[in-house]
Amino acid sequence: MYSYILLIFVVIFYAGNILMGKAMNDLPPFTIAFFRLFAAFIFLLPIGYRRALKAKPVFLKHYKPLLVMTITGVAFFNTFIYASLQFTSATNVAVLETIIPVLTVILSSVVLKERLTKLQLAGVFLSFCGALGVVVNGNIWQLAKMDWNIGDIIMVGAIICWAVYSMIVKEVVHLFPPLGVLLVMTGISLIVLIPFVTLEWISLGVPPLWNFSNIIGFLYLGIFPSLIALLFYNHAVAHLGASKASIFLNLLPVFTMAGAYIWLGDEISMVQIIGAGTVILGVVFTTRPQKVKEKIGV
Repeated sequence: MYSYILLIFVVIFYAGNILMGKAMNDLPPFTIAFFRLFAAFIFLLPIGYRRALKAKPVFLKHYKPLLVMTITGVAFFNTFIYASLQFTSATNVAVLETIIPVLTVILSSVVLKERLTKLQLAGVFLSFCGALGVVVNGNIWQLAKMDWNIGDIIMVGAIICWAVYSMIVKEVVHLFPPLGVLLVMTGISLIVLIPFVTLEWISLGVPPLWNFSNIIGFLYLGIFPSLIALLFYNHAVAHLGASKASIFLNLLPVFTMAGAYIWLGDEISMVQIIGAGTVILGVVFTTRPQKVKEKIGV
């Protein structure tokens, strides 16, 4: 239950990540990604440095999976999201994000041999349909009318990154100190992003960074989605597996819808309420304890 509560907070913070990323899309994507990680690094440095230094032999021994986790989950997952939001709508991003749990379940079954019961597989399908219903407000034909563009192709990169990250986390994250590994991954990601930010500034010019709204945005993105959410998600994947943890991401459009209703006064239709209920029911099915005799492959 503790891991499930952490995943609820992960969804809340990632819903804010999409909304904040869209609000800051006057800044280029690599700039947003770099400074959100810079904020996270500064926050982590005093509390994670000793842990990281003590675990240096472990990092060197397992540097390959560490680099894969860093590139996929820290350096480029959110970078792809911010880049896609430059070209496409938050709705399109939300639609595409519903694919993440399904892809994670499939890859986890093939690569990690994770198994789900028939009821849990039904939960995956229900949560996917419910999330999609929330986003398109029950009108499936809206998918054909949506303005698909290069931003949606970029978002596919984010989907693949997060599915791969979830699998690697399940296998190796328990080897590293939680705060220490986040500090190391954040530091490596900053180094990786420096040439991209440099090229971005050469081609587009240096954007105005230090106004109040951007500073608040960087602090939120750096502390909540980049640090706390990742810490919570890593813990949940280590205890529940990639398949069960990733299914909570289908709650993203539900929480985004609720936040827009509370803070922005957006209306919610009955179809969206039913879709939200379907997502929650699917998550409940997927996270039910499984009996050994009932286990099946995907």
